[in-house]
Amino acid sequence: GPDDEGVWVDRDCGIGFAHRRLSIIDLSASGHQPMLSPDGRYVLNYNGEIYNHRSLRAEIEAAGAVPEGGWTGHSDTEVLLAAIGAWGLEGALSKAVGMFALALWDASTRTLTLARDRFGEKPLYYGWAGKDFLFGSELKALRVHPGFDNPVSRRALARFASRAYVPAPLSIFERIFKLPPGCLLWVTREACGVPREEPLEEGESGKGLRLTRYWSYRDIVRRGLADPISSERESQEALEQGLVAAIKDQSIADVPVGAFLSGGIDSSTIVALYQRHAPGSVRTFTIGFEEAGYDEAGHAKAVAERLGTAHHEYYVTVREAMDAISSLPAIYDEPFADSSQIPTFLVSRFARQQVKVALTGDGGDELFGGYVRHFAAPNLWRQASRLPRPLRSAAGATLGRIPSSFWNAAREILPGQAQPHFGAKMQKATQVLASAGSFDDVYSSFLDEWSVEGRPPVREAGGSGASFDLEIGVPAPDALRVMYCDATSYLPDDILCKVDRASMAVSLETRVPFLDHRVAELAARIPLDLKLRNGVGKHIIRELLYRHVPRELFDRPKTGFAVPVAEWIRGPLRGWAEDLLDERRMAEEGWFEPAIVRRRWQDHLTGRRSSPQALWAVLMFQSWLRQEKTPVAAAA
Repeated sequence: GPDDEGVWVDRDCGIGFAHRRLSIIDLSASGHQPMLSPDGRYVLNYNGEIYNHRSLRAEIEAAGAVPEGGWTGHSDTEVLLAAIGAWGLEGALSKAVGMFALALWDASTRTLTLARDRFGEKPLYYGWAGKDFLFGSELKALRVHPGFDNPVSRRALARFASRAYVPAPLSIFERIFKLPPGCLLWVTREACGVPREEPLEEGESGKGLRLTRYWSYRDIVRRGLADPISSERESQEALEQGLVAAIKDQSIADVPVGAFLSGGIDSSTIVALYQRHAPGSVRTFTIGFEEAGYDEAGHAKAVAERLGTAHHEYYVTVREAMDAISSLPAIYDEPFADSSQIPTFLVSRFARQQVKVALTGDGGDELFGGYVRHFAAPNLWRQASRLPRPLRSAAGATLGRIPSSFWNAAREILPGQAQPHFGAKMQKATQVLASAGSFDDVYSSFLDEWSVEGRPPVREAGGSGASFDLEIGVPAPDALRVMYCDATSYLPDDILCKVDRASMAVSLETRVPFLDHRVAELAARIPLDLKLRNGVGKHIIRELLYRHVPRELFDRPKTGFAVPVAEWIRGPLRGWAEDLLDERRMAEEGWFEPAIVRRRWQDHLTGRRSSPQALWAVLMFQSWLRQEKTPVAAAA
């Protein structure tokens, strides 16, 4: 929402669509949904944007496939529906550039098809309440069904506690699943009355259900390895052309458009290229925090001044940031514990005062090696694996007992280590290396908040939260394998989920130029040494950015869009946290082992072991659980 709404029902077939529209392209009634094809065969319920809808329209016209009676408007929805009529759903999606979740009803075959975009920018849930098949963009829409009494999934809870997000295809509820990115789910009426306890696997068919993949990032990475771009200059030129094309497509709208600017490499690159080709000053938005080490607003302002954008900044008080926490369970629908959800929501709310669409720099880290772990984890394992395992275990166990407060103090004298949670990361690294038997063990443990101790969920179902997919299908460097893993799990289930829910909660559409699939396919062809070089990630992106902005503006450690959660829950949020972590209440609820949680909490309070991420996950689940005990309002 909130611009339009519509409902379509076929009672004979027992199917209905409901839609709430945020109008971006063609604000008239011609963009109304659900949308029916002129011949009555198809009904489309669609969330997202097809950025190349103008060129697709021209192709449809050239092929003589204009809808009967001609075009009624200029919305991308109408073009997508016409493309489906001309080339079929898979053919249309293969040509489409964009982000989307959609439901398509084919009246001629009485088949429902659900589809999700290539990287998972837009959410799509499906599953059963009683014997009714449900689907939608938000869990709150499914939960208003009168037969919804699905219990919390203990398997999903175990993975959430480890990762701080619920990974696809699971959701926090049993019998409700997430459609994986790049996939199609075909559903017949016969299948709707047969609930499943497990999500469909890729390629699985039978009993009226079929899950297929129309785009595979694994295949893209493999093709890139087989056909690399040979020179840095060629890579840089191709990348700039690809990003400029994506930005031009994604800046088209019938409403005001702007961009988030954090002052980091990725958002600065997007804004630099956007400003260079925009007809006027691009509107940019950032927020700042009072705490040292967490505020990049000053860096963003310097970049904006250099580029000449119409820059807007807002300094958030601690009180405002903490007040936003109470809204998080309703915004995210299921437990979600990436604490940067707070500034993401706040900057979205700030930007929405002036624009209805914002471009972001998300995706650059996963495609171009931007996380420290992309080079640190392989290097650490390469060095540590040279030691005999008994010696490594003994050294790791000894170093792992050093309080994280010591490491935090040491970072002040270590060059390039002024990053949040440094002490916790160092402590975790030494503990992981003590027990790891392979590089895959190391990486999975790094991403698991409870990998070196007892896990808090009671009666874990289906094992721990590990099980990361590091397999590209061909031999590849460990750094490339972890980048692939992040692009197919952490990116859709954490990063994109965080931004989509936070922005859509205030009716702001965010767009991600780095995830134009043509840019991703190009990125896969750029050699690894042009991404990771001399212990620094995103080399090729940096060099592209330095064409437009002085290098000196970025000679600083990566901060990330973080908030001081570790300090807040020791200080102004301590009462809130203590209430949620009450031992007696946790024991009565039966989801977390109170003794394990409280031990981690006490270690955090004393500084022996800083655990903001692990504890934030427990706190976000407890906060979500309390909201679950109240009636859910009708889905908006």
